[in-house]
Amino acid sequence: MSENTNEMNEQDDMEIEQLETDLTEGELVDGESATEDEAEDADGLGAPTLNAGLEALLLVADVPMSVSELATLTRTPADQVVTALHDLAQEYAVQGRGFDLRELGGGWRFWTRDNCATVVERFVLDGQHARLTQAALETLAVVAYRQPVTRSRISAIRGVNVDGVVRTLVTRGLIEEVGHDNETGAHLYRTTTFFLERLGLKSLEDLPPIAEHLPMPDSVEDIFDLVSN
Repeated sequence: MSENTNEMNEQDDMEIEQLETDLTEGELVDGESATEDEAEDADGLGAPTLNAGLEALLLVADVPMSVSELATLTRTPADQVVTALHDLAQEYAVQGRGFDLRELGGGWRFWTRDNCATVVERFVLDGQHARLTQAALETLAVVAYRQPVTRSRISAIRGVNVDGVVRTLVTRGLIEEVGHDNETGAHLYRTTTFFLERLGLKSLEDLPPIAEHLPMPDSVEDIFDLVSN
């Protein structure tokens, strides 16, 4: 009887020892495991993979994120972040996702695809009445193509007072003050990064040529000179 008891005790001791070994090596209950890589990751990247980390950050960001920001937050060299961003953008394009990843406005951000514009428009514009007026759109176009520009210059080009419209555009975050005119001391205005974001442009160089949309004359500069003289 005592021999059987000793054998049982020895077996129990072996099972306990094995359990302690398993726990020490990171093997947990229910098939979960805490590997050394995951333990290190908790103090490093902060996500299962670099791609996953970038996607999580870009998903919650409400403005484009620069490579330096993403590199800092993921604790990853900038060149690796750039490569991962391009890989993700290519992956989304190949898979035909409803969104893509673009570099614009000084950083990277998720955007819905052009072929999904109709359904997105229904969501955004349904019951939406706070749209820019024709006057605001025309004023914004003048600023975009003539910046930096003063209010008096905009008024001369449009032929109407634009003080109220300019205040609206500033409130909307589409234009901003950028110093003063050397001759008159008047405020100068330019478009903002938010303006580029809303139009889906990387820079002002991506703005379409305006001359081809005007009946006459061919040169935009001629128009500005005509209305100011």
